[in-house]
Amino acid sequence: MRLVSDEAGAAGEQGDLVSRLRAVIAAKDEQVAVLAAGLEASQERERRLELRVAELERRLSMDSTDSGTPGSKERIGAKEARKARQQSERERRKDRGRGGQPGHEGKGLRRDPDPGETKTAELPAECRKCGAGLDGAEAVDPRWAQVIDVEILRKVTEVLLPGLSCPCCGTVTFAEPPPGLHAGAVSYGPVLNAAAVLLSAYGNVPAERAAQLIGMLLGTEVSPGWVDKAAARVNAQLKAAGFDEAMIAALSAEDVLAADETPVNVLDKTPPAPEEEKEKEKKEKEKEKKEKEEKDGAGEKDPEEKDGKSPAGAPHVLIIRTPDGRLTSLLALGSRRKGSVGGGIPAAFTGYLMTDGYTGYQHLLSRIAGIQQCCQHVIRRARAVQKLGPGGVQNWAADIIKVLGQAHRAVEEARARGSTALDPQVLDDLRERYDTAVRSGMIHNRLRDWDTGNHPGYSLACWLQEYKEQVFLFTRDFAVVWTNNVSERGAKAAKRHQAVSGYWQSLPTLARWCRLRSYLDSAAAHGITALDAIRAAIEGKPWLPPLPALA
Repeated sequence: MRLVSDEAGAAGEQGDLVSRLRAVIAAKDEQVAVLAAGLEASQERERRLELRVAELERRLSMDSTDSGTPGSKERIGAKEARKARQQSERERRKDRGRGGQPGHEGKGLRRDPDPGETKTAELPAECRKCGAGLDGAEAVDPRWAQVIDVEILRKVTEVLLPGLSCPCCGTVTFAEPPPGLHAGAVSYGPVLNAAAVLLSAYGNVPAERAAQLIGMLLGTEVSPGWVDKAAARVNAQLKAAGFDEAMIAALSAEDVLAADETPVNVLDKTPPAPEEEKEKEKKEKEKEKKEKEEKDGAGEKDPEEKDGKSPAGAPHVLIIRTPDGRLTSLLALGSRRKGSVGGGIPAAFTGYLMTDGYTGYQHLLSRIAGIQQCCQHVIRRARAVQKLGPGGVQNWAADIIKVLGQAHRAVEEARARGSTALDPQVLDDLRERYDTAVRSGMIHNRLRDWDTGNHPGYSLACWLQEYKEQVFLFTRDFAVVWTNNVSERGAKAAKRHQAVSGYWQSLPTLARWCRLRSYLDSAAAHGITALDAIRAAIEGKPWLPPLPALA
């Protein structure tokens, strides 16, 4: 009996020990699970941080070759590094020397065959070689040297306004002063007005500094308020003469237009409007809201909307230009919403539109012939993706760049031969290589994680697949240019003005600047000097874009 009790006691002790061991193991398992979860969370956090660092490095490495970053905002040394890379990538013919090639017309100063004044320098006194005196030496044909300069003379002209007394009622009627002058008052002439408008609207100089420069250069003291009023008067003359309507009519008649938009800083974003305009604007908003609700059912949404909400929007400048830069129209927009951007394109325009990838133009396809996506923007995005790696995974982006470059050269060669279309076999080969590269980009980046959203390579590949026909439009219609650089160059004016002055006070002042800049750029493209253009505007007869010929 004793042995049995001893064995039972030992079994009980072992059972307690096993229970305690199981409790310890369970606690350890719980502790291991907590540590494993912490390790997993730490690894996930590290992975997200690595992705965020990769995104930040991608943004920091961007320059004007792989993004829309202007050259003025590039990091120090970016320009030199870009030149070195381009020099190493460029294939230079062995027989091609550096500098301008034979037949290239330089831009140096040329001798005027009919100078306004001719002078003769003093004769040399001694030989430049041996130092002997030259008294009585034989004269030879002279050499020449010309100097071009401007002579500024202050001129005051008084215009008498004769009057006649009516023999019937005795009322005295005086002659009207010439345009730009006012009876019984002193006015500044067209040259000073041109200086004020050019410095403020074209030279991006604030009114106070413009007044100082006019006083220093032209010797006439003017006030900053007059400088601003000079621009306002020219702007009013352009509006009264129908410059905006003439520009819209001229742009509407074009077969191809280029459009771009750039954000600007405006302090007062609320334009003043009369009551009738407010009522009209209210009705238009209600109409847009109704159209939006109808289109949302079909899946069409404003690209600026997020989470179903329409932002108030930031002011933008819309640039519309002809491919040859002959006409330039800058418009002040309250926002970048598709209604504002699309509304800036003339309603009667039915040709092709060149853009830079912003989807706010896509809803215009119902009334225009088509859209050409800027291939230069595609190349920039492809270069940015090509830098990401790892290894040669993103080489498909380089293939896209090569395909677009070869397509451009093929179009130029066909145009030089007088052809109006590419060889179908050449075009099919280019499109097939394009499709292969896009598929590769989608396959290799579909499941590749990124900081926020899809991997840039996958996003670009999907975009290239969706807008393939718009990318290749220039290969089917030679009237379309493969890049949108012409409108990008037009956007530099607003960016430069903002870099110098910082902002515009209000949307009306931005609109005034846009109208003056459009007028001066378009007039200059038609061979009209700024002085003549401003003088004509002051006289109430500004230059207007040529109206389209009636069929």
